[in-house]
Amino acid sequence: MTQVTSTSGNRMLGYLPDYYETSRVMGAILQAQGAELDQLRVSLEETLGQFFVSSATWGLDAWEAELGIAPAPNKPDDQRRSVINAKLRGVGTVTVDLIQNVAEAYERGAVEVTQQPSLYQFTVRFVDTLGTPPNLNDLQAAVEEIKPAHLQVIYKYKYFLLSQLHQAMKISEIQTRKMTDFAPFIPV
Repeated sequence: MTQVTSTSGNRMLGYLPDYYETSRVMGAILQAQGAELDQLRVSLEETLGQFFVSSATWGLDAWEAELGIAPAPNKPDDQRRSVINAKLRGVGTVTVDLIQNVAEAYERGAVEVTQQPSLYQFTVRFVDTLGTPPNLNDLQAAVEEIKPAHLQVIYKYKYFLLSQLHQAMKISEIQTRKMTDFAPFIPV
């Protein structure tokens, strides 16, 4: 008998009478049909993945078109997903919570949003990112799209100076460390 190696072919063979187990013709048929069914299953699972932003790859174009987002095929998929998620989250009455929810759709987007009503502005402060976060332009565009036109938005970033470390470490020690190792020294 022809060896049936496909998962679906073996499953179909289990439904047939035992005397087909030795048939070369039936083995070849089950192998061919089983291989096609295996490929169909893979294609269906891949297509199903496109219905969810978190797992979409080639379906990101459809998500962008559906939400009216300018296509950005040159951007990494995770950044495109962030823009899509922000657009999906940015529906409803604009509140501090909504702005925070939209901003947190982006990579390293943990933020603190505070209002200054007397100044007609609000501040978005990045709390878990040193410097500017990746995909900042998209985040700013998403916030600009949902915020009321009469309000100004101020962005505050977290930085630290080497002078803040001079008492705790020597320059040679600083050069051997990653930026994330300096979290205890960063002023809040």
